[in-house]
Amino acid sequence: MNKLLSFTSTPQAFPQTRLPEARKQDFNEIYGQFDPKTAALQASRCSQCGVPFCQIHCPLGNNIPDWLKLTAEGRLEEAYAASSATNTFPEICGRICPQDKLCEGNCVIEKGFESVTIGSVEKYITETAFEMGWVKPPLPARENGVSVGIIGAGPAGLAAADILRRKGYAVHIYDRYDRMGGLLIYGIPNFKLEKHVVERRRALLEKAGIVFHLGFEVGKDAKLEELRTRHAAMLIATGVYKPREIDVPNVSLAGIFPALPYLIASNRHCLGDKVKEYDNGTFNAKGKHVVVIGGGDTAMDCVRTAVRQGAAHVTCLYRRDRPNMPGSAREVKNAEEEGVEFLWLSAPKAFVGARKVEKILATKMRLSTADASGRQSVTPVENSQFTLKADMVIKALGFDAENLPSAFGTPELELSRYGTLAVDSATQMTSLPGVFAAGDIVRGASLVVWAIKDGRDAALGMDAWMKAKKKEEAA
Repeated sequence: MNKLLSFTSTPQAFPQTRLPEARKQDFNEIYGQFDPKTAALQASRCSQCGVPFCQIHCPLGNNIPDWLKLTAEGRLEEAYAASSATNTFPEICGRICPQDKLCEGNCVIEKGFESVTIGSVEKYITETAFEMGWVKPPLPARENGVSVGIIGAGPAGLAAADILRRKGYAVHIYDRYDRMGGLLIYGIPNFKLEKHVVERRRALLEKAGIVFHLGFEVGKDAKLEELRTRHAAMLIATGVYKPREIDVPNVSLAGIFPALPYLIASNRHCLGDKVKEYDNGTFNAKGKHVVVIGGGDTAMDCVRTAVRQGAAHVTCLYRRDRPNMPGSAREVKNAEEEGVEFLWLSAPKAFVGARKVEKILATKMRLSTADASGRQSVTPVENSQFTLKADMVIKALGFDAENLPSAFGTPELELSRYGTLAVDSATQMTSLPGVFAAGDIVRGASLVVWAIKDGRDAALGMDAWMKAKKKEEAA
């Protein structure tokens, strides 16, 4: 019996979403999970097309049609095997990937029938796999006696560690934070990714023998050169944390903050940490008129966090229109449902206040003709100024790379023209032999799924280089 191609008779459905008034009261995930019958039914909507654009537009090249078919047929252990073959963290991608811009957004099912709910099925498969005990630590078949070091315990570093450990390497991960996960822990709020999901994966990596050196800052606790003497190869996967600035008057007024310190403080508070800046109200939006500047997923994280902290009013100020917003459309919809006001085609012209920000002087913008890249520039509309009340302003304008050659005490580490690490595109090796790099520190600020892809690729490049070097030394 054919259990597929049911999209003509079965409407698209998502797991139940918590009502806005309820979810605004806490930081718990807002999406529920499919039950077995609904998951199989939604997976059966897949058309098994000849050219799977969902797979093509997935950075990891996930075998999506295969595991949808297996789910529709009730073969969930095989579905998990197919899902995890290309993705180190399917339980995370199923929750936080912008599927509407990637796999689901490129589903070939006509829009009148709507795409397959791929991310929700992926989450269901992996959660079932954890419940059934199918998810195992990445243990090697045998040890090879070679040690590798990874700087950064975010998605790129963890994905590389998983691959390298499976190949028998002794893996050591160094990270300046006190918990593993990078932005998965400190950048992404719980309502998108509850932290027990990340901690569960950490436990598996530790069971596999991967060693974490937390609270370890390269450049202070040890120079990069010292770490190179400890390990046969190194991977730099630090991510990018330097906030981009906005060049308008009075940007240094109190009450104006970059996005990441605000999100880190909120996430630490949710984790039960004592956070001085949260307790004294600096990073607590309760009762405040909050304005978030930016249009990406970080901006959406900030506006939705401010709502949950009890802000009096939350506004998102974005200089382009809704169709040109880089963030996930679902996140915008969720924010609107939770009471966030969006001011499209609007940009700050100046911040106003004595010592602390009190309001924003803003101006309306218009989109102009697209350039060679297809991106439309924006120009101010004359005589369109307006003011916004603002007790707290959060700048969510993106991130740039920190100066790693200086921080690591390794000036010979070459950079690209964007300030990220320069690498060989085929091997992911930097200008230093045996030192590789992956994730945002190479690509620039991007998606978690791309970091996972880059980490996996870098691990394969490291493995090939170490094997070639060993063969050369033995010759």
